[in-house]
Amino acid sequence: MSDAREAVLARIRAALGPDPVVPDVPRDYRRSGAAAPELAELLDLLVDRLVDYKATVITTTAADLAADLRAALDATMPAGGRLIVPPQLPGEWLPRTDAAAGTERDVVVDDGTLGPRDLDGFAGVVTACAAACAETGTIALDGGPDQGRRAITLVPDRHFCVVRADQVVHSVPDLLTRLAPTRPLTLISGPSATSDIELNRVEGVHGPRTLVVLLVR
Repeated sequence: MSDAREAVLARIRAALGPDPVVPDVPRDYRRSGAAAPELAELLDLLVDRLVDYKATVITTTAADLAADLRAALDATMPAGGRLIVPPQLPGEWLPRTDAAAGTERDVVVDDGTLGPRDLDGFAGVVTACAAACAETGTIALDGGPDQGRRAITLVPDRHFCVVRADQVVHSVPDLLTRLAPTRPLTLISGPSATSDIELNRVEGVHGPRTLVVLLVR
């Protein structure tokens, strides 16, 4: 194996010569999308892509978000199912209370100490997002304080994600300009799913099998 590798590299070096010329790489690809943020058509495109990926989309407003999120939790979460949230989820979205205080649902604020086995005991997670791409139906998380660490969005079976209209961009290049490559990025295009060679779709293999997106117009 080692001799074969050296032989191949020697032939490449001989073909290139002592002073190889590096060709210019064309950079004429598209760097931004055509639609401006917050256009109705842009948000409609995101909804279309998300629904096509089998996500549930709830269109709401800032005033109705808390009520719509509560309704989505009641409709989707199992009875007695526990919920985990990141440390700085806006308080007006979801009251940070727990069952011991006599509230309707057991909500735990993640403190970073729970392992995968502990997180598997939660039925759902609520987060915000960093940005979303309408063209591909992709939601990006970057570990921000209103999104939390990656584990809490990959282990629980249900992910409720709030996306604001001003976070939606048109294309992947637009999305990348919103994200810092040094942060722990997670790109979500619908619920977790995979298919084998027979095209049998299996959901929930490497992430939540249920994705509910609350789009705040």
